[in-house]
Amino acid sequence: MSSPVNRNVTVVVGTIGKAHGLKGEVSLMVRTDIPEERLVRGAEFDVDGPEGVPARLTLTSTRTQQGRWYVKFGEIHNRTAAESLRGADLTLELDREEEFEEDPDAWYPEELKGLEVRTEDGRVLGTVTGLDHYPAQDLLIVRGADGRRVMLPFVEELVPEVDIDNGFVLANPPGGLFDPENALSERDGAEG
Repeated sequence: MSSPVNRNVTVVVGTIGKAHGLKGEVSLMVRTDIPEERLVRGAEFDVDGPEGVPARLTLTSTRTQQGRWYVKFGEIHNRTAAESLRGADLTLELDREEEFEEDPDAWYPEELKGLEVRTEDGRVLGTVTGLDHYPAQDLLIVRGADGRRVMLPFVEELVPEVDIDNGFVLANPPGGLFDPENALSERDGAEG
């Protein structure tokens, strides 16, 4: 008898920014499309943060000001504790099938890690290591077949297909982006 497939996925809802005020409030870089549903009073988040930070935080209040989110947690009572959270990710474990009932082809950014990146003709370009968010567009971070770190703009014309179930991302990169002589990519963290 085989064990059931775990269809749960851990998603990053937000990344904690600077402390705001003296009573433990922090700014939050929102990483979810539905913050009004995820960031509700009483919601509990696992925290990927430095040592000494509680592993789980309970949201006690939220507010927005000039398009920015500010949150307060029950476990954090002062500015010093709030500053220790800076850079920590708030995560939730969700049931993938329940979340994507209406769109089974949808995916979470966390599910991209480890996917093979290939061209339409089957040439393997590398493996996805992450997704970086920028104001203009997101960048798919790929460890190239030759070990270089390549940043591929994550737009439909360059990345037309994401197939989580079959473990690949289809890419149509601009000419030269994955070529070894491209000086804008990195090899093992060093420029080159």
